[in-house]
Amino acid sequence: MREMDDRGGGSFVAVRRISQGLETTTAGYHSPNVDVVAGSAAWLGKGLSCVCAQRRDSDDRPSFELTTNQEESWRRLQKRIEVPYDGFNSDHQETLRALWDASYPGEELHGLVSEQWKEMGWQGKDPSTDFRGGGFISLENLLFFARNYKKSFQDLLRKQEGDRAMWEYPFAVAGVNITFMLTQMLDLEAVTPRTIVGAIFAKLLSENEMAFDLLYCITFKLMDQQWLEMRASYMDFNTVMKSTRRQLEKELLHDDITSLEDLPSYSLLQ
Repeated sequence: MREMDDRGGGSFVAVRRISQGLETTTAGYHSPNVDVVAGSAAWLGKGLSCVCAQRRDSDDRPSFELTTNQEESWRRLQKRIEVPYDGFNSDHQETLRALWDASYPGEELHGLVSEQWKEMGWQGKDPSTDFRGGGFISLENLLFFARNYKKSFQDLLRKQEGDRAMWEYPFAVAGVNITFMLTQMLDLEAVTPRTIVGAIFAKLLSENEMAFDLLYCITFKLMDQQWLEMRASYMDFNTVMKSTRRQLEKELLHDDITSLEDLPSYSLLQ
């Protein structure tokens, strides 16, 4: 069951948790062994502004001055977030294949366009259509997570921790949302940070070039923890994301934070 959005945002499939894994349906057909439901395209693309916390009045502060190293690191990260996913780019294709291999070791991928991708929580059989909300960096974030925090990644991918909701958030789509939310929270489209949180992150980034990827991993685990604590279902995803952002901002503002490893939520990663 799929429902197209008038804005061209695609569709979203919420996955019902079943004991033997995740399965999907084809358009117009519902198998008795498959549990999916059509939902809002606001999960991706233009609709992401509906999912993530909105810009607040406090975000309109003057820019913070950066050191030369901080400014260079900020620029390099900005260049990363500006890169769209290109389905015809061989490097992007290989990165997507690498994500599959890291997610499902030993399981052969039948193609970059395949029904298999729905198992990961993409909207359809072609993940490239889902990257427009987060760009190529959202794929890099997922691959970094899969390679560097294997147990945490697999626990989230397979929904193995906690008392899960009957209707769960799609893993991959949630990942793209997290990338987008972080770029908004840190105000990465600005020439220099305009918030205290952004300025703090710029300092951390100059000391660890992969700080954004690490923060992504922390945020994904934090979001899932909030999901479980709130006993949320897929209709609550917007609320969970806003709560996650607030908690993340609060932790970054702690006086004793000198690296991302100092964040209380870093301990969630395994």
